[in-house]
Amino acid sequence: MSKRDYYEILGVTKGADEIEIKKAYRKMAMKYHPDKNQGDKAAEEKFKEAAEAYDVLSNPQKKSKYDQFGHSAMGGNGGGGHYGGGMNMDDIFSQFGDIFGSGFGGGFGGGNRGGKRVNRGSNLRVKVKLNLQDIANGVEKKIKVNKFVSCTPCNGSGAANGSSFNSCKTCRGSGQVTRIMNTMLGQMQTSTTCPDCGGEGQTITDKCKACYGDGIVRDEEVITIKIPAGVAEGMQLSVSGKGNAGARSGVNGDLIVAIEEEEDELLKRDGNNLLYEHYVNFADAALGTQIEIPTIDGKAKIKIDPGTQSGKILRLRGKGLPEVNSYSKGDLLVNINVWTPQQLSKEEKKILEKFQTAENFAPKPTKKDKGFFDRMKEYFN
Repeated sequence: MSKRDYYEILGVTKGADEIEIKKAYRKMAMKYHPDKNQGDKAAEEKFKEAAEAYDVLSNPQKKSKYDQFGHSAMGGNGGGGHYGGGMNMDDIFSQFGDIFGSGFGGGFGGGNRGGKRVNRGSNLRVKVKLNLQDIANGVEKKIKVNKFVSCTPCNGSGAANGSSFNSCKTCRGSGQVTRIMNTMLGQMQTSTTCPDCGGEGQTITDKCKACYGDGIVRDEEVITIKIPAGVAEGMQLSVSGKGNAGARSGVNGDLIVAIEEEEDELLKRDGNNLLYEHYVNFADAALGTQIEIPTIDGKAKIKIDPGTQSGKILRLRGKGLPEVNSYSKGDLLVNINVWTPQQLSKEEKKILEKFQTAENFAPKPTKKDKGFFDRMKEYFN
């Protein structure tokens, strides 16, 4: 069965902003919450479905890919595999528990469903400059990043000897404080993050001297980034787990790689096509010649037919840039310009004056000689 549209699931339009999407998800999650619909498998599936939709639409990068390519951009697993079939409900409450607000934390009578807090490191963003050759062939780049890494002396735990911990007395190690509330629907059990341990379920009795109990320190790391062929200015790639380390053995953030293109001196990019301007002199245009032009792979020789007019576009199919994750390639378009000399010697003037009234030199355009608008129409098609 094909997946439903994420916007349809949450009941929002494509133009919905972050706040609208969050409100819509909260409404759906509250409606189909498993503690409010105990034993109702259909409600549970709708609850999971809403979480999957929110996971994608609340993330700018995932949302952009989904808007362009639909479910296929998500690798067939919607929100990246966490919320597909066989979903772990604890993952949803761990990641999106704050959406329900202080009144519902881990859910209605969910007990420890919220679980202990897992610290997540922040994402890092870097820019990588690429030339046309890098974009055409794909490239592997090594970059040095200053970031938070796991503290070596305490192995990221934050404790001096790696085991100097006490279970939190307030939440008894659960990371959650549970309360019973009387409501119109009867008694409801709510959970909130423990204020004393911050949801971690334990406290450090002897902090590591290197990281002062944080479990992370500043350091430099050389990261290898594999960039696929066909990327473009403004695209962003995500390298999972290569961002800042999470405090006290937490989860690493991601490294966001923003693509920047270096302008080529000769070839101009237009989507996946490449454009090149070539000038020929009047005699070569009239008599025909062979020219050499630059390509991504080096040089190529092409023929200029006798009688070539200025503005003629020669198309070299497949000599452009590849499309990301595809075998298709753009073309190299060569715009031929006939150069009119701006300075002439007396001898050159006398030679040209003889041709001013020559019959073959009088302009006689035919339907084959396409005008500017026809060339533009052909180019964009």
